[in-house]
Amino acid sequence: MAINIILAGPRGRMGSAAVKMVENESDFKLVACIDRKHSGKQLKDIEGQPSLPVPIYEDIEKCFQEVNADVFIDLTVPEVGYYHTKTAIEHHIRPVVGTTGFTDGQIGEIAQLAEGENTGCIIAPNFAIGAVLMMKFSEMAGKYFSDVEIIEKHHDRKLDAPSGTAKKTAELIMKTREPKKQGHPDEQETISGARGAEMDGMHIHSLRLPGLVAHQEVIFGSSGQTLTIKHDSLNRGSFMEGIKLSVHKVMDMKELAYGLENIL
Repeated sequence: MAINIILAGPRGRMGSAAVKMVENESDFKLVACIDRKHSGKQLKDIEGQPSLPVPIYEDIEKCFQEVNADVFIDLTVPEVGYYHTKTAIEHHIRPVVGTTGFTDGQIGEIAQLAEGENTGCIIAPNFAIGAVLMMKFSEMAGKYFSDVEIIEKHHDRKLDAPSGTAKKTAELIMKTREPKKQGHPDEQETISGARGAEMDGMHIHSLRLPGLVAHQEVIFGSSGQTLTIKHDSLNRGSFMEGIKLSVHKVMDMKELAYGLENIL
């Protein structure tokens, strides 16, 4: 039996790739799209979109009331993604969310709502399987290397910095690494921000350039050696396997999973 899917953000680069992925999966069915334009039209009416008779809504409440769906995929921006996710859970439609930039408080609220509504939800800072492995390998290395810096590189249209992947990586490393204030104790920035952001003594650096997609290096250092764990997404197809897996997994869940590593 097909899994009925509503997708938000079909005109974005990630959204467009997700629409094609859903179209090509025999057990998925795209039943509606949420978009800030083109309400009342169908996906086939939009230039560059597949020729599908899928209705487009601007009003998410109206969409959820009128369309029978199992899963909601959100690939938008944090401001609307948070509202979309909560609204989907309230309608017992299971969200799979690739939007990053949620605060810890927002994630906590979503977790509480999902548990209260007995409705599965997956929020993943990164849907690329290789990126999840990079984060888990970094968590393992944190036990042995207390000095580490993270460099994340994304396209210049990304809104949040640092990336959700970088923050999640730091959080995982914190589980195994002894807290340490890195660098010289008398270190001073002669230009503010030169050392990047800081989490638990670790420094995180964000690059934003055209031509990039999503890339991250986690560099560990100790006496006489360095260890670099690196992942590159060369196109947005790298995220589709993780989204596909999440759609299947969320059908059997009744709570929030934050991070793809929790369902692998």
